Amino acid sequence: MKIKHSKYRNTGLIYELLVKQIAADVLGSKESPAIQILKKYFSGTSTLVKEYKLYEFIVKNNAVNQSKAETIISTITEVSRKFNQKLLKQQKYDLISDIKSNYKVDEFFSMDVRDYKALASLYCLLEAQNSSDLVDPSFLISNKTTLLEHLTSTKQNKDEVKDSLIEEYSKYDKDLKLLTFKILLEKFNSKYRDLLPEQKNILKEFITSVNSSKKLFNLVNIEFAKIAEEVKNLSSKITDDIIKIKLDEVAKAITPLKSTDKVKDTHLINLMQYYDLVNELKNL
Repeated sequence: MKIKHSKYRNTGLIYELLVKQIAADVLGSKESPAIQILKKYFSGTSTLVKEYKLYEFIVKNNAVNQSKAETIISTITEVSRKFNQKLLKQQKYDLISDIKSNYKVDEFFSMDVRDYKALASLYCLLEAQNSSDLVDPSFLISNKTTLLEHLTSTKQNKDEVKDSLIEEYSKYDKDLKLLTFKILLEKFNSKYRDLLPEQKNILKEFITSVNSSKKLFNLVNIEFAKIAEEVKNLSSKITDDIIKIKLDEVAKAITPLKSTDKVKDTHLINLMQYYDLVNELKNL
């Protein structure tokens, strides 16, 4: 999945547009409702203001070194994950409603903003961080690359950006959502370029079940048992005795996790490989 940029939900972009609208109104000798909107929504300590500060930090920083740029992005995305997303969504809805009440939205959002690409990329990364859906790793790499180029004012190597993402996610051993992204980034352009429906489903379950280790444990054991049974059934249809013996050994090797085991990335990789095996057997 790729996340589509939304001008209507990009807090940093809306702030910049309100400032430009105030300037346009003043120059046109008009009363500017944008002044009151800006005061109402971008002062105080609301969640909306806190999110705006993340965008502001990106806009105000450029020509920093690579290490600092990496730290800025990882810190901003981590802070974003702690926001109350439901409350933030409501505050954005109220903000847009006030803008619609005073301006033609098509005209309002048609104004050019200097750091548009950086603001749009940050929005996409923040949305990806707070999404329960499977996000395309190439999408994450592309948006982080744009932000790094904005912050460092230098061209980035996408392979190095990919490596930095993997390294960043690998620090969160207890967070299976980040762990899944780590695996996807490593495997996406190699063995699992074309994911089977079963593989997509198990990846999605790993992400959406991050807050329930028991649910994950049960899920993995159910899938192991299901695959073992399927390998046995498919083995019975094989006429080659040597292949049949090997498949029977594989079926016996697919054992459930013990009650003391923890779900690890190796279990996910094993499941992905078993799904490939079953798919190949079905095509024989």
